[in-house]
Parts: sequence; structure tokens; C-alpha cells
Amino acid sequence: MERGKMAEAESLETAAEHERILREIESTDTACIGPTLRSVYDGEEHGRFMEKLETRIRNHDREIEKMCNFHYQGFVDSITELLKVRGEAQKLKNQVTDTNRKLQHEGKELVIAMEELKQCRLQQRNISATVDKLMLCLPVLEMYSKLRDQMKTKRHYPALKTLEHLEHTYLPQAQQQRNLDNIIFQQPRIGSKRKPKKDAYTIFDTEIGSTSPKSEQDSGILDVEDEEDDEEVPGAQDLVDFSPVYRCLHIYSVLGARETFENYYRKQRRKQARLVLQPPSNMHETLDGYRKYFNQIVGFFVVEDHILHTTQGLVNRAYIDELWEMALSKTIAALRTHSSYCSDPNLVLDLKNLIVLFADTLQVYGFPVNQLFDMLLEIRDQYSETLLKKWSGIFRNILDSDNYSPIPVTSEEIYKKVVGQFPFQDTELEKQPFPKKFPFSEFVPKVYNQIKEFIYACLKFSEDLHLSSTEVDDMIRKSTNLLLTRTLSSSLQNVIKRKNIGLTELVQIIINTTHLEKSCKYLEEFITNITNVLPETVHTTKLYGTTTFKDARHAAEEEIYTNLNQKIDQFLQLADYDWMTGDLGNKASDYLVDLIAFLRSTFAVFTHLPGKVAQTACMSACKHLATSLMQLLLEAEVRQLTLGALQQFNLDVRECEQFARSGPVPGFQEDTLQLAFIDLRQLLDLFLQWDWSTYLADYGQPTCKYLRVNPVTALTLLEKMKDTSRKNNMFAQFRKNERDKQKLIDTVAKQLRGLISSHHS
Repeated sequence: MERGKMAEAESLETAAEHERILREIESTDTACIGPTLRSVYDGEEHGRFMEKLETRIRNHDREIEKMCNFHYQGFVDSITELLKVRGEAQKLKNQVTDTNRKLQHEGKELVIAMEELKQCRLQQRNISATVDKLMLCLPVLEMYSKLRDQMKTKRHYPALKTLEHLEHTYLPQAQQQRNLDNIIFQQPRIGSKRKPKKDAYTIFDTEIGSTSPKSEQDSGILDVEDEEDDEEVPGAQDLVDFSPVYRCLHIYSVLGARETFENYYRKQRRKQARLVLQPPSNMHETLDGYRKYFNQIVGFFVVEDHILHTTQGLVNRAYIDELWEMALSKTIAALRTHSSYCSDPNLVLDLKNLIVLFADTLQVYGFPVNQLFDMLLEIRDQYSETLLKKWSGIFRNILDSDNYSPIPVTSEEIYKKVVGQFPFQDTELEKQPFPKKFPFSEFVPKVYNQIKEFIYACLKFSEDLHLSSTEVDDMIRKSTNLLLTRTLSSSLQNVIKRKNIGLTELVQIIINTTHLEKSCKYLEEFITNITNVLPETVHTTKLYGTTTFKDARHAAEEEIYTNLNQKIDQFLQLADYDWMTGDLGNKASDYLVDLIAFLRSTFAVFTHLPGKVAQTACMSACKHLATSLMQLLLEAEVRQLTLGALQQFNLDVRECEQFARSGPVPGFQEDTLQLAFIDLRQLLDLFLQWDWSTYLADYGQPTCKYLRVNPVTALTLLEKMKDTSRKNNMFAQFRKNERDKQKLIDTVAKQLRGLISSHHS
């Protein structure tokens, strides 16, 4: 019984212990659960504890399931509400984003407006400060104006009182304000290197201390601010120590020997002036030589000007004028000599700029410099000559390097580039597809652009010479005329007269000069746009470019005619007639066939020539050929000839006439070109037809069949055939009786002599 109670008690105690352990596991933090679990495994009732644990787990699972079942519908409702909230949240997000964007945009506009407001406030403050400063300066300005009026009217004593009042009363007022401003401006700033400026007192003192008319006219209170903006330039008193001169002058004045010192000073300065005015022998070689020469002359006279205005009588205006007159004559002589050695136009141009600067500087000090500007006009002529020499080489290189072929164009870009360099318009060429060709070669746009560059170079020299627009225009046009009529014309003539020049090159030169001639009006407009002087002005010089290019074209045409004649002569040298042949030929001579082929191919190139150059060249060639053939037939070395030789010669002339009838060059009217061979034709017909009765009967009449046959020519040719008639039977076809042939020839010769004698008598 007791054992049963004890077992039951132990069981209850074990169950209570297990329950305690479970509570500890459920309530104890996971970091401290180790000891609790160890007590489970150390006990003897491990299996029962596990059963107890399983039971507790099932109980918790049932409670969890009940709780989930109880809250499931609420969970579903919450999810549904959450989905609705998500849509509203997206809408809210979009609204917030849109509102933020609008705020940013409005904020930028507000920042810009605030910046503008800031600038306006700053400008307003500056304007107010400026007005205040100007109000402070008004008394100074009024006193200064009063002082100038008194000095202008030579009221020196009131002027001194005014100056004293201005110096001791108004200026220290202005100076105090200026010092306050300087304290503000001189505060150190990042990246600022502001230099201290001149104060108003220094500027006034400098101006009033000078009594030169130039200073009175050009100096003024309005220049103060402008001077402050520039870097301060040291004056003569800053660069040269004048105190020894002042001491000597004072000592000699106290000793009563002022005049002695004045004479000594002037004598020594004259010697120094002569040394200064002596240019170095190599001055013309570099620009620095001229610059050093000018600098020492300017320095000398600036010092003398300062002495003039800071001493009483040590030097006077007459003495300085005398020195300047001597200096001017020596300077001009030296410049004329040394500038004549200059062959570089750039050096001459730089020298001109130095002379202008030199003259303008001394003019500010009151020295007359008109002679220097007159000399610059002389140097301008020399500058023009150096330019002409330079451009002579430029034109020579352009003409020598040209291929004398039309410029090929493969794209719109190249076409626009060429048209941009040279004024050319041709609607037909524009319509043609690529590739195509300009009618002129490359030297046309190159020469045109170099003429414009020459005009620019001429314009550079005219700057700062105080010339009117008309004078500048006249200078440019005259120089350009020299370039065209002398330099370019000579270059073109040299190319045309070259020994190795061909007909193709000559044809291209004629085409090129034609286009350059048309471009002269654009050069006129170019100069007008530069100088603003209309071409219809009374004294405007006209450009002679048209004449230049016409002369070059005519020279090229004459060279073509000469060249063609020379080619014809070369073919005629190949002629090899057998003047004693008895055979009758049936075709033209080989040399003449080759000559006609050459003429045909040559005149095919002439189709692009302007005007009537092609027609003239063709007519000239035919006339020269006819004349040469006539001379060949009548040559003194040909003492005898047969009818067979004459018939062969007739075949060659017929070949020439066939060439003339074929129209090798368009533009001739009917049989115009054949008339070149009319003399030969009538002469040959007369002999081959032996139609002397008609010739002798109709001679001298306008309607004569053989009007172009000269009796002297006929007699000469007849004499060549007389002897052959005695040796052979070639004239049997003309007369039945052989014995009458010699008599007939003698009779015809006698009648021809009669015609000749009657004609000369």
C-alpha cells in the first residue's frame, strides 16, 4: 500500500518536474536553454519526458489551428484591403512625383528670378555708389574747369590760387575717399592680382604740370578712369634721372652763369643727337635694326620735351625745332638708303608699321611728321615693286606646274570648291552628270586668287597712312594694273613663247585667258567692296586686265598660226617628187596624206576655241600650205618637170581641196576654205588642159577663167617644161603634129612675155 503511494508520489513528482522543464524551455531564451536540456538527458525518465513533449506539441498545434481558423477570414479581408491600398498608394506616389517635378521647375525659375534680382540689386547699388562718387567729384571738376579757363586766358595768378585751393582743399577730400575705396579693393581675393591704380591727385598734378598745347587738349578728368583700366606706363621721369641736370642748372643759376650751362647743354645734346641719328650699316637686314634706331631717336626727343616743360629756358621750342628738323632730314635720308636694299615685301611692310608708330608717337609730342608720311608714299612704290617681284615668281610657278588640261570634276563637293575659288557660271555644265570637266585648267582659279591676295597685300600698306578711301582705291588699282600689264602679262608671254609649247597647250591658254578676261569685272567689284569707292567715281582708275588677257590670247593665237605653219613645213620637207617621171600617178603622196590627217586631228581640238580662232587658224594653215606647194613647184632647183610629175602634183592639190571641202572647222561659208588653193588649181588646170588660147584671149578680163594665174608664174613653169618636150613624146596627146609642139610652146612663151612687158609698162 505504502509502495503504491510512494510510486504514485514519485510519478506525480516526475510529472511535475517534466512540466517545470517544459515551462523553462518555452520561456527560457534560446541562448540559455543548454542547461535545461542537459537536465532532461541526465534524468532517468527521458522517454516519458519525450511523450510529455509530444503531447504538449500536439496541444500547441491544435491551439494554433484553432487560432488560424478563427483569424482566417480577417486575414483574407486584410489582404483584400491591402491590395486596394496598393493601388491608392501607386496613385499617391504618382501625385507626389508630379508635385515634386513641378516644385523643382518652379524652384529653378525662382532661383533664376532671385539671381536676376540679385544682379539688379547689385547694379542699383553700383549706380548709387557711382552717383555718390560723381557728386563728390563735382566740386573738383568745377574747380578744374575754372583752372583751365584761367590758364587758357593767361590769367596765371588766379590760376595759381585756384590750383592751390584745388590741391589743398578739394583733392585731399577726394583722396580720402579714394583711400577708403583702395582699402576695399586691395582686400586679398582668391585668383585676384589687381594692381594699385593712380590716384586722382597724381593725374591732375601730371596734367597741370605740363604746359604743352597737346597736353591741354588731350588730357582731362574724363581720361582718368580710362587710364586706370590700363597698365601704368612709366614716363620719362620714371626711366631717366633728371636730378643732375636740375642741380647743375640750379648751381649755375645761383653763380650767375646760367647762360654758360645752357650753351654747354645744348652743344652736348647736339653732339649726342648726331650719334643717335647715325644708323648702323646693317640696319636694313633685320627689323630689330630699324626698331632700335627709332627707339633711340624717340627717347632723345622725349627727354628734350621733358626738359622743355620742366625747366625755364634750358631749352626752348626753337632749339628743339632746329634739332628735329636736322633729325628729320637725316632720318629720312637714312631710311631711303636702307629701305632701298629691302627685297622682302614683309620686311618693307613691317618697316612701314614701325615708321607709322614712330611718326604718331612724335606727333603726340608736337613734332611735325608730314615729311615722314610723304616718305612712306615713296616706300609704298618700293613695296609695290617687291610685291611684283614676289608675284612674278608665284605666277611663274603656277604656269610651270599647270597641266593645261580642263579640270575634272567627280563630285558636287569638288564642283562647289572650284566655283568658290573662281566666279564661273554655266547652266549647261551644272546640268551635266558627274564626272564632267570645267573648260579651263587649274591655273585659272590659282591666278585669280593670287591677284586677290596681291590686292590684300597692297591694302595692308595703306593702313594707318591717314589716306582717304579714294587715295587707297587709286593706289590699289594702279598697283594691280602693274601686276596685270607687266608681271602677269610677261609670265603669260614667256609661257606662250616657250620652244616646247604645243598646240594643245596654246589652245588651253586661249580658253583660260578668255575666262580670266571675263573675271575682270569681279576683280573690279572686289576692290570696290574693299575701298567703298564706286567705279563710276570721276577719278577712279580702271583695271587693264581685259587688255592684258586679250593681248595674251592674241599672242597665243599668233603662236598657234606660227606653230601650225612650222608643222606644215616639217611635213613638206618629207616631200620627194620625181619631177622627171613619165608615170601617171593614181593617189596622193604619202607625206601629204599624213599632213592632212594631222590637220584633221588638230582642228578637232580647236572646236572649243572662242570666237573665230579655229576658222582663222584653219584658213591660215590652208593658205600657208597652198603657198608652200606653189613655191615647191616653182623652186629654182627644179629646172625641168614632166607632165607625169605635174599630174602627181595635181593629185596632191586635189587631196588638199578635198580636205577644205570636208569642213574641218565649222563656220565657213560654202567654198570659202577652197579659195586658199584657187591659184594652184587654175595654174594646174591651165597646164593640164593646155588651154592657152582661152587664157591669152581672156587675160585681163574680170570674168577670165584663169584670172588667178600670173603670166610670170605661167612662163616660169612653161620654161621648165620646154626642154622636156624636145626629148620625149609626152605632149603627143595635145597635138597631132610633133613638129608644131615646139613652135606652139615658143609662141605661147612669146605671148606671155608680151603680156608681162605690157603689164609692167
